[in-house]
Amino acid sequence: MADKLFDMVVFVRIVEAGSLSGAARHLGLSLAVVSRTLARLEARLGVRLANRTTRTLSLTEEGSAFHARCVRILADVDEAEIETTRGRDTASGLLRISVASPYGHYRVLPLLPRFRERYPRVQIDIHLSNRNIDFAGEDFDLAIRGRTPPDSSLIARKLEDAELVLVAAPSYIARAGKPDMLSALTRHDCVHFVLPSTGQSVPWLFRHDGRDIELSPPASYRCSDDYLGTVILARQGAGLLQTYRYIVQEDLAQGRLQELLPEAGGRSRPFSLIYPNRHHTALRVRALIDFLLAELASERRQ
Repeated sequence: MADKLFDMVVFVRIVEAGSLSGAARHLGLSLAVVSRTLARLEARLGVRLANRTTRTLSLTEEGSAFHARCVRILADVDEAEIETTRGRDTASGLLRISVASPYGHYRVLPLLPRFRERYPRVQIDIHLSNRNIDFAGEDFDLAIRGRTPPDSSLIARKLEDAELVLVAAPSYIARAGKPDMLSALTRHDCVHFVLPSTGQSVPWLFRHDGRDIELSPPASYRCSDDYLGTVILARQGAGLLQTYRYIVQEDLAQGRLQELLPEAGGRSRPFSLIYPNRHHTALRVRALIDFLLAELASERRQ
């Protein structure tokens, strides 16, 4: 195991330095040792990790993927040592997070006071938004989004699969009736959320005859930026809405909204923690990641 960690450290330094000689200088090793280490690592894995000449080095596809995993593993090792020697309560400083607005309101914000009870020296700056963010330019530590990040250099860890449900208010159903099949959706008023990043309505997801299908019925209302605006419209009888069950579960229980076409339900969207692929992840960031993963997993088991 120690040899494997040593090989990972050398490989990460090679990538950071951009050359075998640069890594050797940084690590205080001979060029021969660094070269043999990379060759040994490639032999053990059975793949070529880097294309190298006397002056340049470029990662292969396998090398790029392995580098990302090595960085994460070494960061975990560093954090484990810090937590063991200094204690978990040493997490401190400003933590900047960006959270998709509905998920933030219903799933994350209720948990944060409990997090600060455990880590009182951490201050949290919360940004509720559905747009893409620039980690480098906007100095965020962590984001939570309901889609795969376009930047493959970011680490994504799934928090949960959020179930989708089709709903409408009793007042709308009394006026327009219930759709009895998916093809009937085109005859109803529909409320859509528009993604800020694309300007396009989010498609609705259903399951029919054992197949997953995606529909975009005509929109009578298109709501941008604030996702919760779609729920308010639906409550007021504006039309049909596909939304997350965690948002409307109380509305369903109290009868303010009714579930439609449950036989076509069961689809979900994943929500993930997203953060930069760094060699050193701040203890406060690691603490929040571990906390959210544990808390949301606990809620799913209840």
